[in-house]
Amino acid sequence: MKNNLENIKHIILVASGKGGVGKSTVATNLAVALAREGYSTGLLDADLYGPSVPLTLGVSDQHPLLEKEGENDMISPVINYGVKIMSLGFLMKKENAIIWRGPMVSKALTQLLENTVWGELDYLVIDMPPGTGDICITLSQKLPQAKALIVITPQQMAIADGRKAANMFKADGISIEILGVIENMSWFTPEKHPDEKYYLFGQGGGMELAKELNCPVLAEIPLVSDVCELGDTGKTVFASNSKLIVKAFEKLVNKIEQVNKVLT
Repeated sequence: MKNNLENIKHIILVASGKGGVGKSTVATNLAVALAREGYSTGLLDADLYGPSVPLTLGVSDQHPLLEKEGENDMISPVINYGVKIMSLGFLMKKENAIIWRGPMVSKALTQLLENTVWGELDYLVIDMPPGTGDICITLSQKLPQAKALIVITPQQMAIADGRKAANMFKADGISIEILGVIENMSWFTPEKHPDEKYYLFGQGGGMELAKELNCPVLAEIPLVSDVCELGDTGKTVFASNSKLIVKAFEKLVNKIEQVNKVLT
């Protein structure tokens, strides 16, 4: 694995303590945003029990190519929106459920990571599964050079779960630096009232958690009505009618650039 990843400059683990906060949406659109800024970018869908990246990036009907490299079977990732994409969803039927125990899941994930021909990348974004289970622990231990983003929504319950995810990265045997917090669904602005903001899920949660973790809030991403529909049809937020969410992801890339410069 080391040899296959040595040409990747930055690895970003996009994590959340619970489902339903838009982690996969953030990871997917962050990868596309990085590619739009000219960075060579890969995206690994590590949510093996619910791989959604192929659908949200409009490549669910595509299949990666297998090639021999010595005695190893290597996989060429699918490419769309300028992003090299790998997901277990490419390798299984859509209607099939994965009924695997922890060791099998960890082995499958390791193979996806090791056997994908990533090539030279500026960024590899990894969409982690929600929670702090086997997959998250395996990835964190295998990728000590990675850095983490914690995705939450403003509710207190989501903040508590985000705190758990952050604590996992600081646990014994795992030492992953946290780049920052992303507060998703921060506010809602009606299309006909662009100067108004409604904080439907509370306010200030991202700042509260970031202060605890001694890291910055890298983005406050608004709730936009067409994002779900766009994802279901394989389109990114950059096709949204809302310029607010486009600007939010562009600013997120800029913030990540700034933090990386400080940490490098």
